[in-house]
Amino acid sequence: MDKRVLIISYYWPPTGGSGVQRWVKFSRYLPSEGWQPVVYTPSNPEMITVDESLAAEIPPEVEVIRRPIFEPYEIYRKLSGKKGGAQKGEVNPINSGKKTLGQKLALFVRGNFFIPDPRCFWIGPSVRYLKNYLKEHPVDVIVSTGPPHSMHLIARKLALATGIPWIADFRDPWTRMFYFKHLGLTSFSARIHRILERKVLDDASVVVAVSPLVRDEFVEMTKTPVELITNGYDGNDVVEVEADGFFNITHTGLFAADGIPQALWDVLARKAACDKTFAGKLRIRLVGKTDAAVLASIEAAGLGANLVNLGYQPHKIAVQEQARATMLMLPLRKEPEYRAVLPGKLFEYLAARRPILGIGQPDGAMARIVADTNTGKTADWEDKATMKAFVDSHWDAFLEGRTLYDGRDVSAYSRLELTRRMAELMNRIVK
Repeated sequence: MDKRVLIISYYWPPTGGSGVQRWVKFSRYLPSEGWQPVVYTPSNPEMITVDESLAAEIPPEVEVIRRPIFEPYEIYRKLSGKKGGAQKGEVNPINSGKKTLGQKLALFVRGNFFIPDPRCFWIGPSVRYLKNYLKEHPVDVIVSTGPPHSMHLIARKLALATGIPWIADFRDPWTRMFYFKHLGLTSFSARIHRILERKVLDDASVVVAVSPLVRDEFVEMTKTPVELITNGYDGNDVVEVEADGFFNITHTGLFAADGIPQALWDVLARKAACDKTFAGKLRIRLVGKTDAAVLASIEAAGLGANLVNLGYQPHKIAVQEQARATMLMLPLRKEPEYRAVLPGKLFEYLAARRPILGIGQPDGAMARIVADTNTGKTADWEDKATMKAFVDSHWDAFLEGRTLYDGRDVSAYSRLELTRRMAELMNRIVK
């Protein structure tokens, strides 16, 4: 008989975006490893993006429990003067430079009154429901995946009450995440966050991090075993796409205003001004939610005619666009904490087998993987020389009908391999 794992996740299809894909993919392949996933998720979550296609990836063995959640976003929207979660075209309002008084007040309320996040009102009802559910439908392991970190608090209370082994899976850090310092927290609220974070780290059976640098940070904070299981790519998603004759520099996924690669735009604009053939062939293809400031920066650089903005697309379309790229660009956010972050799209970029131009800290986690796999180059945000050399070399190869890609084996990052590692971890902690 298969063992059962309860997965507590805010994000689940039809919600789209990177936050949902990690455990959709684990759930897809865990049955073949002898584990039946039971997913506990809200029936009425806030959905910034919708991707109906992801539901097709969930096998029939997966049990999904949906329960209503109360989220105080209407209060936040009234205070901030927004009808939606962010201003039109604004990807990340938390660390945007200019805020109205209402937005500042809303952020203060969000950070100090809803701890650890606005999903905190779901903790109590979820624990009560799941305690009763587990009496009739026992599981062998509990997994919580966050953010939102309220999911970890649900799992912690459940694990303490039942004695079931618990894995706290951190897709992003908690107090060391880049936006934590932008929440306008009082010293008291920041202390509560750190206390809750420590309780989660200390009370979990195992903590899982998706980046080696984040894993190292957690190791310093707790005596609980900390495992590294990165995000990855699904080999079943990889496609071959016929070249369209253009020099496509492609970005997929979220593209925030604090990640604008202005130096790259300058390099491309100068090359286009000097080389009319390049100007005619260059396409900057953006696939995903893109901040209006990013689009404006491309226009301001004189590259508007080269821009192809496809907006948010189903995941399968994003994968096709990665395969069509001549180069894939991966600019990180200009925040020091991003040195430790491994964007989920990095692994799909690896699977696409296209040259990657990373932009961020050259000694960061992303840069290390790009270097170790020989799949591209990482330049600092202002390192125009490295960017120019990368673009020039790949343009020359493009004109000759060849590619400079010479990446190494990346199968260690396949979803199948990562699911095996997760299953092995769960098997180890089962009593």
